[in-house]
Amino acid sequence: MIVDERYTTYLNSLYPELTGELEAIRQEALETYVPIIRPETVNLLRLLITMNQPKSILEVGAAVGFSANLMAQTAGPDVKITTIENYEPRIPIAKANFKRCGHDSQITLLEGDAMKILPTLDGSFDFVFMDAAKGQYINFWPEIKRLTRDGGVIVTDNVLQDGDIIESRFAITRRNRTIHKRMRDYLYELTHDEGFSTTILPLGDGVSISVKGKK
Repeated sequence: MIVDERYTTYLNSLYPELTGELEAIRQEALETYVPIIRPETVNLLRLLITMNQPKSILEVGAAVGFSANLMAQTAGPDVKITTIENYEPRIPIAKANFKRCGHDSQITLLEGDAMKILPTLDGSFDFVFMDAAKGQYINFWPEIKRLTRDGGVIVTDNVLQDGDIIESRFAITRRNRTIHKRMRDYLYELTHDEGFSTTILPLGDGVSISVKGKK
């Protein structure tokens, strides 16, 4: 927990609750230990989507389809979402969840490794949400930059690693040191890329928001 749990609990109690199939999917994910975005990140995504009114969204990391359904519900029926998922057992669940929420015609799920899929994509996206393997964010970044339109928004979840990101690499368990270094490299790249304006929020497990400059 990055922010005192009492503040998080109180603030989450103020936000509108999810209802219907979306809430059911959230509960199912929690019961089966599928990592999905936290309530405070749900509210942030809703806000950013409402502010930016994207018509094309790219998501890296579909899991069981919770966040893609959330974005489709928030952005409205005209939005088109492309999402990528590599973990085979979750792919049929995600597809079924798109259908049960009535968003299957809006959401296209690409199956496989994002490192291989991203270079094959053309066009540009208004909004990008990354919620996949944290150690791969730095590797995704060149293609994500290419695929984001000028003025587009990139949101990355889980960037502060429950606060471990501020620790020395020697305070991190050996098996987590590679991810720790890659995430630090990613955050440095985000904040020093002259083509983007970036802020990092200590919300949930840490969220970065980057806006691509207009040429």
